[in-house]
Amino acid sequence: MLRALSTHVFLRQRLHPGLLDTLARGGAQAIEVFGARQHFDYTSRQHIKEIADWFQSSEVKPHSLHAPIYADSDMGRGGMPAINVVHNDKSRRIDGMDEVKRALEAAEILHYQFLVLHIGDRDSEWDERALENALTAIEHLKAFGGPLGVKLLLENIQNDVTTPANLVEIIRVGHFANVGVCFDIGHAHLMEGVDPSLETLLPLIGSTHLHDNHHDRDAHLWPGDGTIEWEQPIAALCHTACHGVGCINFSAKNLLHCNVSRRLADHHGRTIYGEFHHRCTCCAHPDCLTRCNFASAMRPLAKIKIKKLQIPG
Repeated sequence: MLRALSTHVFLRQRLHPGLLDTLARGGAQAIEVFGARQHFDYTSRQHIKEIADWFQSSEVKPHSLHAPIYADSDMGRGGMPAINVVHNDKSRRIDGMDEVKRALEAAEILHYQFLVLHIGDRDSEWDERALENALTAIEHLKAFGGPLGVKLLLENIQNDVTTPANLVEIIRVGHFANVGVCFDIGHAHLMEGVDPSLETLLPLIGSTHLHDNHHDRDAHLWPGDGTIEWEQPIAALCHTACHGVGCINFSAKNLLHCNVSRRLADHHGRTIYGEFHHRCTCCAHPDCLTRCNFASAMRPLAKIKIKKLQIPG
């Protein structure tokens, strides 16, 4: 089974080959590049080529690109609104699609396979207009990315537009045969529930984001540290098109005051194979991974499973 890691772990740093080396030493067989201008400048051909050259000289492959969430270089902290391709304001929709297209263009040099896309923001509401705007945006981006060999994966985020039923409706009405879903199990737990969400989305899932919470907030805890029951969803995901590929997605604040190697050892035998993707936005020190010996900590992922339920390779 493909074991991928995300560059989001280094979000506050400019992405360079040394950071990719760290992910490779951590056990990555593939890498998801996070599209944020201050981190991976998808508008700079020089930066794109620098990253592409590393992949060409490595056995590790560029698995996916997470579409940008903001068009600026400080993740909206300066007041810029989030990218929203279903916004009621047409100019906002066009600006959002243009920014995502800039990220898609990176595939001319950096040959990634999937683009993980947010439809709307947390305040986006579902109605006929939202459906129409989603269909237009996806059709436009799909047509743009298709010739580049990129498939769109729509993530279920915390809004009304991307509930499981609405994602299915968007893909059905649009006849989007080559558009899939990135299933975020933590978001599902907070919204409609993991099992019903998974039942609805299962045939469409191309990748997953796997993390836990206590059904109160999007805490991005380690699998098993919240209230999600993992056995059934993991068993179900093993039979999807993504073959169990997942993203263990937890908050960086859980790293600052712990020994990561010991933390992984505590979960040895009950965490999930897959893409390790953790949030650095709460991190007080950009060098937290160096102090936590991240690369060494990641090596046990080759043997990970959940409560003795082995994901087949």
